[in-house]
Amino acid sequence: MFQNIIEILILSAIQGISEFLPISSSAHLILVSTLYEFKSSSLLIDISLHLGSLIAIIYFFKDELFGIQKNKRILNLIILGSIPLIIIGYILYSTNLIYNLRNLEVIAWTTLIFAVVLYISDKSRFDKKISSNLNFQSIIFIGIFQILSLIPGVSRAGITITAARILKFNRVDSSKISFLLSIPALAGASALSLKDVFEQSIEFNYLAAIAVISSFIFSFLTVKFFLIYINKFSMNAFVIYRIVIALILFCLIY
Repeated sequence: MFQNIIEILILSAIQGISEFLPISSSAHLILVSTLYEFKSSSLLIDISLHLGSLIAIIYFFKDELFGIQKNKRILNLIILGSIPLIIIGYILYSTNLIYNLRNLEVIAWTTLIFAVVLYISDKSRFDKKISSNLNFQSIIFIGIFQILSLIPGVSRAGITITAARILKFNRVDSSKISFLLSIPALAGASALSLKDVFEQSIEFNYLAAIAVISSFIFSFLTVKFFLIYINKFSMNAFVIYRIVIALILFCLIY
């Protein structure tokens, strides 16, 4: 039992931290699953991890989300920007094509390529803000870029921040756009997985509860401190991290 709890905490840390940083949560989860055969890893645990992250981001942005009259325009734009990912994600999931992308070679190349793209987009100083500059055209542009996150290694957070930076949003507001877009993305992923849970009649258990709670904690802390960090520093640390990971993977593959 103790080993199972340790495994859940490790998976929760990977999910909670990498989901909201520009380093790809799916790539890290796939890598860990490939290198270590965690006995606790399962469909229910995967859903619980995503659910914890979803609750954390909703709780963190509760004032923005529940101030409906004040933020109705922003909420509508976030929903609109999520439609491309939901449509393409459902097609890839229902046809099982998404599983063809889950290999170490794909992860290595996407980790490297999109590290460079993130670095280039983050070089200049821009100051567009969500409140005054987020509109239909910009959210569709970011939403289309977000489709690339279905490929492991790209990073949903990374590609949406990159797209927002290309559109000249400042780092903090680019990150906030990415975080807000994660809500429909996480909700959609959880909904698809829940369908499989109901079909397989999987019962909720204590490990799933631990996964939800620990993923919530790691996710909440990551979002909080990332926004503090990005207000003072560039994305260079994440770019370097991605390049190092990519080089390690290339050594393992080739």
